[in-house]
Amino acid sequence: MSARCRALCSCCILLVLLLLGAGCTSNAVGDVAYRNGTIFFPVTCSGEPGDAFVQVTVYEIKNFHQQELTFLQVPVTLKPGENEVTVPITLPPGAYKLYVYILTPGERQTATIRDIVV
Repeated sequence: MSARCRALCSCCILLVLLLLGAGCTSNAVGDVAYRNGTIFFPVTCSGEPGDAFVQVTVYEIKNFHQQELTFLQVPVTLKPGENEVTVPITLPPGAYKLYVYILTPGERQTATIRDIVV
């Protein structure tokens, strides 16, 4: 086997290992619910535990238009597995679009858009 072939194989193996490891530190946001002035949603953490921020931007949907209503950011401590995140906010009855971001120092972990009706 030539040196060029060994270098190519080594690079391919390294790339595959990096791709396999990339999914091990992600967070996923589940379905959103609203009860008693609080937004609830599960966050599944498949990486290391740690501190993060949950940022929620709330858009009100009226007459097929969306208008930003409010922006909230709350600190959370995520542990491996399922976590329930709560964001206190009072919303009047209506349709809303929520942009949910999980942020850690220096980077955005995940972003999700969810629709709710209050």
